[in-house]
Amino acid sequence: MDAAARALLDENVVLKAQLAVALAKASEDMALIAAQKLQIAKLQRQIYGQKSERSARLLDQLSLELEELEANATEDELAAEQAVARTTTVAGFQRKRPERNTFPDHLPRERVVTEAPKACGCCGGSRLRKLGEDVTRTLETTPRQWKVIETVREKFTCRDCEKITQAPAPFHVVARGWAGPSLLAMIAFEKFGQHQPLNRQSERYALEGAPIALSTMADAVGSICAALDPLRRLVEAHVLAAERLHGDDTTVPVLAKGKTDTGRCWVYVRDDAPFGGAGPPAAMFYYSRDRRGEHPQGHLANWSGILQADAYDGYGKLYLPGREPGAICEAACWVHARRPFFAMADIDENARRKAAGKKEIPLSPIAIEIVRRIDALFAIERSINGKSAKERLAVRQASSRPLVDALENYLREQLAKLSRGHDLAKAIHYMLKRWPAFTLFLEDGRVCLSNNAAERGLRGIALGRKSWLFCGSDRGGQRAAAMYSLIVSAKMNGVDPQAWLADVLARIAAHPAHRLDELLPWNWRASAPRASALAA
Repeated sequence: MDAAARALLDENVVLKAQLAVALAKASEDMALIAAQKLQIAKLQRQIYGQKSERSARLLDQLSLELEELEANATEDELAAEQAVARTTTVAGFQRKRPERNTFPDHLPRERVVTEAPKACGCCGGSRLRKLGEDVTRTLETTPRQWKVIETVREKFTCRDCEKITQAPAPFHVVARGWAGPSLLAMIAFEKFGQHQPLNRQSERYALEGAPIALSTMADAVGSICAALDPLRRLVEAHVLAAERLHGDDTTVPVLAKGKTDTGRCWVYVRDDAPFGGAGPPAAMFYYSRDRRGEHPQGHLANWSGILQADAYDGYGKLYLPGREPGAICEAACWVHARRPFFAMADIDENARRKAAGKKEIPLSPIAIEIVRRIDALFAIERSINGKSAKERLAVRQASSRPLVDALENYLREQLAKLSRGHDLAKAIHYMLKRWPAFTLFLEDGRVCLSNNAAERGLRGIALGRKSWLFCGSDRGGQRAAAMYSLIVSAKMNGVDPQAWLADVLARIAAHPAHRLDELLPWNWRASAPRASALAA
């Protein structure tokens, strides 16, 4: 490389570092402004009293805005540190965090003394004497019990060369190590796994005698997401290496200026168990501000295989022949197709309505017959679930194909008798228009009849919407999607997400980068309990 090219490369590195520092400073200012707005709103509420429920919801909105901006500022600060480390001409940036009493005096202390060095790190001499110690306080929790762990690093001076020797400082996910991995895991899992916003967590922890500021917890969330991002990328690579994916999306309210917009959360699920595949299950979530087709096209730009999804038009370009890097085959969901027929064939619902004295729903004999035929297909599927793709295909060719052919003839006969605007006609037309996608399972044993795997992945978001009301920002939505990917993947593999997060956060810094896949939920084995702390 000549001198001019090297100079341009060095200049590019410097400019990137300066930009990262500027973004970190801007994020810090925005977080500070949000904190002041929240403080003003709380003071106004305290002075003038509660006038309506709207004022309480305003405080919740401001708290969520502060939560997202604090996490953004922490992520930008870490990015700036990484960028500055690549150059020697750009001054580093460190956020000015207010001092908080994160370690209440009434909490018990557990003193953990790291093993003292046996020899001088400079000359190798063994004549060491204790000079002092550095103590790092970390707030940690066990179920319903709070404590402060004091990690002591004793200092020794060498009598031969007078150099000071001390054990290296332990890794902490959060700056200055104010929170231990178990506490961080609890905060993250409560927020993204149990759908408890940080302001509600803060209120609960204060009642338990361990007050933690909202901005302090938001700062921790940003650090957690940054630390776990390498694992998220590994989960993404694993999901997109699948031969068949389940895809779906759901609405996510997003806080905007003076209103709430509707974003989308997309999920792609790898689940090879139905056809006896060896690949562990996993889910990958993405966030977008709208539902344009460019989003799934971008998510699956480098993937080819079988996609099981609904009939959303945005997937259309994925199924085009000659697509690069390869074809994506559409597999339709029989559960989606069955629902409108079932709504006109729900005999049990009519019995409940009759018992309650309500007006009964008009039932359709045609819908009842179609539901009966579809249910017969699902009965066959239950008998071959978990068998190899070859075995499934053989059963389907022998048992399911005659039923599907008969169902197609029945649908076409009934469609000819119905008016174009009839609800039954619309439901039948939906199926016949996509008949090759509905019958793909008769040609490939890997295909499932339903897209329930993706719907199960989104179930938590649907339940959580009532709790957290909305995402605070687009970056908050992206952060949530990343954490959903890890937590839902852990659940799919029968792993306790909180225990997994606690162990991974404690180990990830010291874990070799080329063996990072050992920490993925399906490969994870909990580390052995740490040795008993040495008495002070």
